[in-house]
Amino acid sequence: MAANPVNAILNYLYAVLESEARLAAAMLGLDPGLGFIHMDAAARDSLACDLMEPVRPEVDAWVLDWITREPLKREWFFEQRDGNCRLMVSLAVRLSETAPMWARAVAPLAEWVARELWSRQRKPSYETAPPTRLTQRRGSEAKGGLAGTSSEPAPRPESICLVCGKAIARGGSYCRSCAIPVATEHLTEVAESGRAAGQIAAQSADAQARRAETKRRHDAARAAWLPSSLPAWLTEETYLAKIQPLLAGHTNKTIASALGSSIPYASAIRAGRRVPHPRHWQALAQLVGVSA
Repeated sequence: MAANPVNAILNYLYAVLESEARLAAAMLGLDPGLGFIHMDAAARDSLACDLMEPVRPEVDAWVLDWITREPLKREWFFEQRDGNCRLMVSLAVRLSETAPMWARAVAPLAEWVARELWSRQRKPSYETAPPTRLTQRRGSEAKGGLAGTSSEPAPRPESICLVCGKAIARGGSYCRSCAIPVATEHLTEVAESGRAAGQIAAQSADAQARRAETKRRHDAARAAWLPSSLPAWLTEETYLAKIQPLLAGHTNKTIASALGSSIPYASAIRAGRRVPHPRHWQALAQLVGVSA
């Protein structure tokens, strides 16, 4: 019994798998009740439980692939008074039809256990290895075929979106609808971490020294500049009306190179967020081709 439909399906398939493991052990002459990993118990076949453990992930993958492809129906289950979920006959029959698949999955494991036990015993030199009744492996090898060709693994589940669960191309993580918000969130996190790192770097002694040197250099240039050197036609109105709109056709790097300034300062001038010092107007006019 299980508290939800998916657990009920898994428990039923585990029971089917345990039955196939018990049959496989018996066909190879092994006692299903004498296990190695699970403790022997009167009401449990410990060896069958040992054999089914490696196949459990295949069962889980099969169920996950199924429920992402097909919705579960209400008529497949009924709920008991204690809240446990049970399977109806129609679903139980459908799940029982997967028994051959689990038999093929557990067969190589059972034969491996039988072969390992046989190899640890003293025996006459003429005695051959135990027969592979389940996979017919030795027969395939004798005919020149590949070992274990008769066993089929459980179907490999498709890749699904980690956000919405929609089927996607193998190797991906998100569908097209979820990839954009996930990438945006990731870029926001990266930007925040980069901004924090930048703030830390901006407060370092080296950064403060560079800012002080830049300020000293600009203050000296501003003090040495003479307003009389500016042409009479080159006024603030001329700059705002004719020069600044043409700066959009030039890159921030080009503007910074013409002014001998930083890229952020050139970006603010190009976007119109800042009016440069009048000593820069003539250089910008030459850059954009504006003259008297």
